[in-house]
Amino acid sequence: MIDLYVYYKVRDEHAAQLEPLVRAMQARLAREAGVAVQLKRRPEARDGLQTWMEVYPGVAAAFVDRLAEAAADAGLAPLTEGPRRTEVFVEFTACA
Repeated sequence: MIDLYVYYKVRDEHAAQLEPLVRAMQARLAREAGVAVQLKRRPEARDGLQTWMEVYPGVAAAFVDRLAEAAADAGLAPLTEGPRRTEVFVEFTACA
């Protein structure tokens, strides 16, 4: 299992339109894939841009592709500035 973090930029003027789309996408993923979801943003904007973060803890590695498809289906790209960047983290295990 992995923890998936997806971050991207959103123009201030697109935030109110984008938020319900992301929340609907996440609700669908939670319902259909049984994953936990979180949506966060940095408290400040810079140059009219907010940084948003979607968090999906404890998902299978194959979920990365499912999430990319869900984001495309949800039509998020026109309301984001630049790419969605995906980071994958795993549990820390002690070295033997």
